Amino acid sequence: MGTVLQRLQRLLDRPGPLGDLLGRLEARTGVQRLYLATGSVAFLGLYLVFGYGASLLCNLIGFVYPAYVSIKAIESSSKEDDTTWLTYWVVYGIFSVAEFFSDTFLYWFPFYYAGKCLFLVWCMAPVSWNGSQVLYQNIIRPWFLKHHQTVDNVLGDLSAKALDTASSITREVLQTLVSSRARLTAEVAPQLSLSPPEQP
Repeated sequence: MGTVLQRLQRLLDRPGPLGDLLGRLEARTGVQRLYLATGSVAFLGLYLVFGYGASLLCNLIGFVYPAYVSIKAIESSSKEDDTTWLTYWVVYGIFSVAEFFSDTFLYWFPFYYAGKCLFLVWCMAPVSWNGSQVLYQNIIRPWFLKHHQTVDNVLGDLSAKALDTASSITREVLQTLVSSRARLTAEVAPQLSLSPPEQP
């Protein structure tokens, strides 16, 4: 147990946004950052179980920090952090689609949002057993490698059909406009003849 506490303490002491925030709070309140962090996590967990707006809070946790770090990764010269956060967003996207269909049933469970939040934190955690890496390497990537050719063919067919449909609709609209213009011209032209105005 001592090693877990020591690792947690090292994590909280590490320079960065979390360490800096906890350092400022510790200086102001006089409460150790370990207690501040565990109290905040406990409050957050209880709020996710019992609080109003738990869905919004959970989605913010899963979106705001990863979006911020993704922007930093884009701006950095390293490709490794880009791959890490692209992997997170692939997992997040698949999870969001799956959740859309199952959310109606799952949100009735009292610990659903706490579990979802833990899942998202695990997916973005800076550890070797990061959830997005584990899920991508063991589930998503093998499925993708097995089926990507079929998906590409289906998408190509859909793209060609959509282009054909858009072309035919555009052709029909243009033909309708031309015929309407011709009909309007035929109806209005006699009325616009250049006969001199009648004198009273």
